[in-house]
Amino acid sequence: MVKPIIQSATQTLYDQDYYLWLRTTINQLRTEQFSAVDLDNLLEELETISRREKRAIESLLIKLLEHLLKLKYWDNEREHNQGHWRGEIRTFRREIKKALKDSPSLKPYILEIFDECYQDARAEASDRSQLPIDIFPFIPIGSLEQILDENWFPEYNHNYHGQPD
Repeated sequence: MVKPIIQSATQTLYDQDYYLWLRTTINQLRTEQFSAVDLDNLLEELETISRREKRAIESLLIKLLEHLLKLKYWDNEREHNQGHWRGEIRTFRREIKKALKDSPSLKPYILEIFDECYQDARAEASDRSQLPIDIFPFIPIGSLEQILDENWFPEYNHNYHGQPD
């Protein structure tokens, strides 16, 4: 009889004061009051964290690829913006490496989403540069290993005249 009352109060706490619910749940787990833990909301929060981690690494990969594409193909802005783009590339690489260091099990996921992220990056680069999407090759400009390599940058094609590779 006591268990449903505790769960109901905890669920109400979850809805009314998320931070207090979180601190209470942590305290309950630390003091091994497992029967008092609001398992439904705790599981939902853990699943949300998992999805958030995946979305974050996906977003970083798209931004990284977008900046690599702009660096290689956006001729009109290259001279003015290449320093900024290179800095952003380093930042995105560092953030991805940190995420993979903290959660090595995301490495297969990043391999799984690489091609899709590249296509999204093509579209972003096209939108931001206002260049036709066909300017950016359909096939990725480098392997995932190259893309994440802090010393790798795509070779700039000085003979490029607006035609796809």
